[in-house]
Amino acid sequence: MSVAGATPLPQTPQTKEFHLHLVSDATGETINSVARACVSQFDHVEPIEHFWNLVRTDRQLEMVIDGIRDNPGLVMFTLVNERLRRRLQDTCREIGIPCVPVLDHLINSLAAYLGLESQSQPGRQHALDAEYFSRIDAMDFALGHDDGQTAWELHQADVILVGVSRTSKTPTCIYLANRGIKAANIPFVPGCPLPPELDQVSRPLVVGLTKDPERLIQIRRNRLRLLNQGEETSYVDPEQVRSELSEARRLYSRKGWPVIDVTRRSIEETAAEILMLLARRRPAGAEPINPVGEPAEGPRLSPRPPHSGM
Repeated sequence: MSVAGATPLPQTPQTKEFHLHLVSDATGETINSVARACVSQFDHVEPIEHFWNLVRTDRQLEMVIDGIRDNPGLVMFTLVNERLRRRLQDTCREIGIPCVPVLDHLINSLAAYLGLESQSQPGRQHALDAEYFSRIDAMDFALGHDDGQTAWELHQADVILVGVSRTSKTPTCIYLANRGIKAANIPFVPGCPLPPELDQVSRPLVVGLTKDPERLIQIRRNRLRLLNQGEETSYVDPEQVRSELSEARRLYSRKGWPVIDVTRRSIEETAAEILMLLARRRPAGAEPINPVGEPAEGPRLSPRPPHSGM
């Protein structure tokens, strides 16, 4: 029953769920990234994601088709085998659901521009070549030089990240390693000197990371709760945290290091900024930095569980 003159309560939009089938003949990283980017542009939608990768035979495609028939929904694919492509598209046409070849327009445009034909071979970007082993080497380096470890090898790094606790130093280094960048990180702790080797390096790019104090305190408190530790500590004391951040910024300024505020940045955005900084300082004629390499992934062919999200 409504009351005269009362302000109606706002209606909460209902989340719309839909089945989304992602079909790939390789690891599926590309189509997964494209799907996430597209879905993120819509509010109040929740894809029920079915992930099918390494689809290279008729039998494997039949499993995909059975899954699509059981849960009809939008299909996005990156198959290059013409026979498999036609079978998938014909099936979707029969069912009456859209079937989107994600890379076709770009590949066709490249072929026309270059005057060359596409090789139509699945998984070519995941070949065990020098670039692949470079990424593996970079990952080993990031793990071995996390949190100030093995400081005597800092000169081998491409990037060194310095920042107070909980400024995403480690995940950013891991992300950069997946792009073939050797990244080390060093924690800034008030009263604790930085490794002397840091003053001796000249090749690596050193970047200072900072964050809004209120947001940093919130993250640190959540961390303490996960560890079942009390919050009565200078680690989350507002005055101490602000002083810690100010001291770190003074250090960055004194050393002339570029500074990135990670408060409202995702790991990917922070890494992209670092890659741009690296590109700007790269000598003329040097090998270009590849910011779009993909991590290798083991083989699998199975749909993700329903309601897995994106």
